Amino acid sequence: MFAFDRIPNPTLGMAGLEAQLSEEERAIQEVAHRFAEEVMRPIGRKLDHMTPDEVVAAGSPLWDYVRQMKEIGLLDLQAVGAMSSEQKARMLPLIFEELGWGDPGLAIFSLATAFPAFAAYMSGDAELIDRFGNGIGCWVGTQPDRGSDLGDIQATQVHPGTKQGRGNLFAKVVGDEVVITGQCSAWVSGAPVADTGFVFCQCDYGDGLWNDQGGLNYIAALVPFDKGVTKGKPLDKIGQRPLPQGEIYFNDVVIPKKYVIAGKDTAHGAFFGALTFANMEMALTFTGVARAAFEHALAYAHERKQGGTQIINHQSVRARLFDMWRKVESARAMAHRVVNYNYGPNGPHVLGSITSKTYVTQAAFEVASEALQMFGGNGLTKEYPVEKIFRDARAALIEDGENNLLSLVGGSWLSTWYKQQHGL
Repeated sequence: MFAFDRIPNPTLGMAGLEAQLSEEERAIQEVAHRFAEEVMRPIGRKLDHMTPDEVVAAGSPLWDYVRQMKEIGLLDLQAVGAMSSEQKARMLPLIFEELGWGDPGLAIFSLATAFPAFAAYMSGDAELIDRFGNGIGCWVGTQPDRGSDLGDIQATQVHPGTKQGRGNLFAKVVGDEVVITGQCSAWVSGAPVADTGFVFCQCDYGDGLWNDQGGLNYIAALVPFDKGVTKGKPLDKIGQRPLPQGEIYFNDVVIPKKYVIAGKDTAHGAFFGALTFANMEMALTFTGVARAAFEHALAYAHERKQGGTQIINHQSVRARLFDMWRKVESARAMAHRVVNYNYGPNGPHVLGSITSKTYVTQAAFEVASEALQMFGGNGLTKEYPVEKIFRDARAALIEDGENNLLSLVGGSWLSTWYKQQHGL
């Protein structure tokens, strides 16, 4: 048991109930926090009030953010790649929580636009690294009418006697080349400004698009956007407006087989790995969003007067704040636990990432909603920050996999594990 000579005030770190951080970890956390506060929040607010076309235009504050993010080196791919699994499990949560605390749209922009570079570096191929390792890219996955089908990559949710729809974007292997035709959905992050894409779509290898399970054969390839590619208008949406999203049209785009990262037998695994990483990072980012909403509510409760006193002095307000605090700490614990699992000896696995993504984004939305409620009428205005945070958090329940569909996939993996353990 614990014993105290006197009852002290709690000692809390920048991110709440932190265990002890090393000097290096603390320094990185502080750098990320200062960047989030001084760069991301002001730029995010400006972009939130701009039209989608203005966000991606030359001279937009978005480009100032891109420049400063590159200069500060928080997401330097070579540096991250050189980290051990243990270092990644410690450092990535600190960085991404602070970036989410700053602005989740900009945080996701930085990650999503680096997907082609990630894939190129992971290939180890010098030519691919030189061609795709820099610049702004995007991860092309979702298609019109195929959002949830893509999340169900193994076709576990296909209705009996049916098969998944073909979709609007597909590839065909022709000799030593791959021809890509069609359009992706309007939800591809970074698409309006991307020069390259890590394209994941159904593919005909010569024996059709569908496999024996009612799902589709896929391909994952790096694609330059210099020939045969056009783009639609940037999407106008309620939340994460600093994150430009839009559709891309591929008009018989021809790439060499060398640009293929994963083919017929490995493409499912490539998507599985990308989704595992993306869902894990969503949980870390939206832990920061939940924390931001809580901190705004806590500060406001000590300023706003009603009933003759600051509202923090009302019991119901303190109870509601504590419930928000509890959700933030639970979200962080879940996000960190999954990162440790994914970089530990038993991981990575999408089950862990789905668990944290669905739990944390739901918690962030609930905390943001309660924060807005605590602000009362002020919370509904753009003068105060919680209105934007609420909209940003709501979008997270759908992006990188809609939460209900992800929950179905997670439940299927639990059943698969149980059957294996019991010989069923």
